Amino acid sequence: MATRDAARPAMASYRLGVRIGNWLEDEYAQQDLLRDFIRKREKGQLLIQRLARLQENIFKKVELSVSSDGFVHFGDTVLLMNPDSKSSDLGGTSEERDPELCGDVTLAVDMEEVSLYSDEPLQISRGLSAVKRVDPIGRNAFCIVSVDGSAVGEPLRYGQNFLLGTKGGVSDKLFYLASDHKTFRDFAKKSRLQKVFLTAELSYLTFWQAKSLDPQLRLEHEGFPVPSETKIIITHCYTNRNLAVPRTFCVWSHFGREFEVICHNYLDSRRVEEDKNHWEIITGNPGPEDGTMLERPKALPEGYENKLVS
Repeated sequence: MATRDAARPAMASYRLGVRIGNWLEDEYAQQDLLRDFIRKREKGQLLIQRLARLQENIFKKVELSVSSDGFVHFGDTVLLMNPDSKSSDLGGTSEERDPELCGDVTLAVDMEEVSLYSDEPLQISRGLSAVKRVDPIGRNAFCIVSVDGSAVGEPLRYGQNFLLGTKGGVSDKLFYLASDHKTFRDFAKKSRLQKVFLTAELSYLTFWQAKSLDPQLRLEHEGFPVPSETKIIITHCYTNRNLAVPRTFCVWSHFGREFEVICHNYLDSRRVEEDKNHWEIITGNPGPEDGTMLERPKALPEGYENKLVS
């Protein structure tokens, strides 16, 4: 038995590091990969270069328009903020009391659909989301645009149609906030309600109106200028649905957890819009500290600080 095993030829064994096969083809393939890498790096098409350029554009600070009279005007660059009106330790469901869902959020371009793996130039996403930051950057700055010929600088009024345009930080032209009735095939991904999107085409789907927060005063307020930093309702003209942020529906993007934005009327038992439908149009701070009006210190009566100190 031992002599039979000894007569067998020794089998060649190779370690993982030993190259077998056509070495020449492997070298050609590596050279092609290297040339392709150098070509993409010179053109700025590498994934890390595209992501860095995207972050630089959308996180670039934007200067908001300053309102000298406290009203919103056509041509203003503003933020659309859904304010936090519930404390994490007060009423509401357990999901609504989640600290991750509390705080002010602003309407922004949803970067989830931005293609980073294509050799084509970066394009603006057609989706929207709400982000937990109130500093003006490329992706959450919007412009108030007239549809009836109102001149730039004229105040926006309650009940007046207007457009909300944005460049999203990656585009040279304006894209407009729009919505349409939901269908069996076209609806919001998470809530399955009426979705909102961005489009370059002007139509009645892109028309919006600002309404007073108190439904009993809407007829009286119609035609009056819309104040900034004041809670309002933003209604889609074509579907008569209100812009909303239901914070229980979250989406994930390249930049973390964000909230889905839809069009839906959230009404309480008194037929009054809930905080999901509340919005504030935020303008710039005219003071030397820049930023937004949210960062501006509140004015105190003369001698008020002295009384606190004493």
